[in-house]
Amino acid sequence: MKRNFKTIELLAPAKNKECAIAAINAGADAIYIGPDSFGARKKAGNSIEDLKDIVNYAHKFLVKIYVTVNTILYDNELKNVEKLVWDLYKIGVDAVIFQDFSFFKMNLPPIALHASTQCNNDTLEKIKFLKNMNVQRVVLPREFSIDEINQVTQNIDIETEVFVHGALCVCYSGQCYFSNYIGGRSANRGECAQPCRKKYSLIDEKGNVLLKDKYLLSMKDNNLSKHLEQLVDANVTSLKIEGRLKDKEYVTNVVSFYRKELDKIIDVKSSKGLEFFEFEPNLKKTFNREYTNFYFDGKRKHFINPDTPKFRGEKVAKVASVKGNRVYLDKKSDLNISDKLSYFFGDELTGTTVTKIFNDSIEVLEAKKIKKGTILYRNYDSTFFDSLYKAAFVRKIPLFIEADNNKITLKSFNENEVQFTFDKNFEIAKDLNKSKENFVKQFSKLGDTEFFVEDINISDDFNLFIPVSKLNDIRRNMISMLQELSLSNYEFQKRNPNDIKLLEYPIKTLDYSFNISNRLSKEFYEGCGCRVEDFAPEVNHPTKKTLTLMKTKHCLRDYLGICLKSAKDKKQLYLLDEFGKKYPLVFDCKNCIMKIEEPV
Repeated sequence: MKRNFKTIELLAPAKNKECAIAAINAGADAIYIGPDSFGARKKAGNSIEDLKDIVNYAHKFLVKIYVTVNTILYDNELKNVEKLVWDLYKIGVDAVIFQDFSFFKMNLPPIALHASTQCNNDTLEKIKFLKNMNVQRVVLPREFSIDEINQVTQNIDIETEVFVHGALCVCYSGQCYFSNYIGGRSANRGECAQPCRKKYSLIDEKGNVLLKDKYLLSMKDNNLSKHLEQLVDANVTSLKIEGRLKDKEYVTNVVSFYRKELDKIIDVKSSKGLEFFEFEPNLKKTFNREYTNFYFDGKRKHFINPDTPKFRGEKVAKVASVKGNRVYLDKKSDLNISDKLSYFFGDELTGTTVTKIFNDSIEVLEAKKIKKGTILYRNYDSTFFDSLYKAAFVRKIPLFIEADNNKITLKSFNENEVQFTFDKNFEIAKDLNKSKENFVKQFSKLGDTEFFVEDINISDDFNLFIPVSKLNDIRRNMISMLQELSLSNYEFQKRNPNDIKLLEYPIKTLDYSFNISNRLSKEFYEGCGCRVEDFAPEVNHPTKKTLTLMKTKHCLRDYLGICLKSAKDKKQLYLLDEFGKKYPLVFDCKNCIMKIEEPV
């Protein structure tokens, strides 16, 4: 059932201009994207010039552009960040997503601020504090259940953003120091080396191996597509797709899928324009590590895929026999030439490509590793991707045209309306039908503009002969006027005045986990009544504490069925990496959180 008069923003990722345009054309209401520096995905940076092009295209459809400036900052970077935010404001960016609280001490333009999930927005008190600091939106932790989301939306008047799809960090955002600890690549600086996607063994204090060489921290991918109605009813502002490192095909498929699903639920979109494409999206066809709804329903389940961090794909069949490069399957399949297959060779996922199709078998490249009994999966469906590549994704705004003997009127959305009044007498048409046909024909030629003709209404009293060349001039000028008017009517998300009043922060003693890495953020917290005990681990090691490298809702005791709440075995457990280093595990059973500590 549709929710009348309700709307919700579909927020898509983009690593570059190509992905941003593709996401907009597939139906996104907003885009988040990184600048050349200070974004939490260092490999997905974009120049100010490209960002300006994206803004100009997006705003035609009232699509908003949010730029990620969400790394922690060092003292020598503060001036450059301040300049960057001003540059983003000048090109029309709608909001900046931040992590570092030095933002509250900078001289910033009146641009909206969104608090990244890396701000660790995990309590009502922290979110209320951000609201009072004139933050327009908070990105809620991926770990929040629907009940916790409702707690926020029902008690705090602030925009909320919820991740609905894509890769999951195993750790609470902003609270992961694993990558920085093992190799100096900080997740809070946009350089995560993803140690969570590596193999580990789980051992006890006596060296007994409980799990050997498995991907024990590699999360499945998030998929809340079956929970959209709950999120709409919770009055969430924005549904966020993860994937600023993903390619255009992934973004197009996922965005178009969620656009179709949302349009079944909500009455109106937050952006404008209709999407035109002949393509049936399918979330199973593009990269995923299998899906989970994570902790959305508040229930603990198996969140990880321990066998591989790669895209295995959809199960096809079991191998009945192999003769050369010819593979016989135990059942009929719908495979096609150029499909790519994956399978496990020992413990590792490997792959091959289909080169020929027979009635009773397939031929593949390098079949020597494939044995009888091997299960084959398809992780590239050539037919699906052919349909995706051929689909012309276009987004257009409906245009309503009226004409009488005095004027021509063009209307698009909202109050966007322009008129052309005839300033001289045209001849009376000798062939009225042909004159009207010419009018319709010429005004329908909108080419690569953002408009398409929804309706042309020519009044009964219209009897003028207007030369084709003149009709074309009028059309071009009116379209240009309408574009300028639409741009001038664009409404930005406003930030409240910069002169914020410092309030008491809900936590008084701040350790390294608050990621304080510069003098301005330290001054800000101290002005809010806090005592800063330690700087971020990227600056220096905590003075009095063992470093917690990660805290996570994923619990390996629960995964094994030996939860401390019920199990008799209380032995200390460790993660053992490929180099033999042991990481102690600490279990906070009250909050159902597992912590990975640095080796001592």
